[in-house]
Amino acid sequence: MGIGDVLPKEYGYVVIVVVLYCVLNFWMAIQVGGARKRYKIPYPTLYATESENKDAKLFNCVQRGHQNSLEMMPMYFLLMILGGMKHPCISTALGLLYNVSRFFYFKGYSTGDPINRLTIGKYGFLAMLGLAVCTISFAITLLRS
Repeated sequence: MGIGDVLPKEYGYVVIVVVLYCVLNFWMAIQVGGARKRYKIPYPTLYATESENKDAKLFNCVQRGHQNSLEMMPMYFLLMILGGMKHPCISTALGLLYNVSRFFYFKGYSTGDPINRLTIGKYGFLAMLGLAVCTISFAITLLRS
């Protein structure tokens, strides 16, 4: 019995989209490192304070854009991996929407005005909702079998 007997062949797309998110996350980490240099925020400082650095808000917005993406990553991965087992093509499309929206969420947040994160970034919440529906559908299928 091979892996193709358990998972649909389209599940490979789900895996690729998850790896693309890892690449995006790595890129965001590089952006935070660049912001550390640009705004002179030394390690291990997680967030800058305005009393110590006039550019604290700008740095903190870059940092929060990445940190929020890290906070959402476990839920996103879980929903992608499980929902994709029954609905690989739908999960792939929703995952791509999530990845693209996360890029714009980060770029918007990095402007220094947190409201900008929601311009296109808000569609990530829709993608997560869709992935949750796919995962619930998978759970119901398991329970009925």
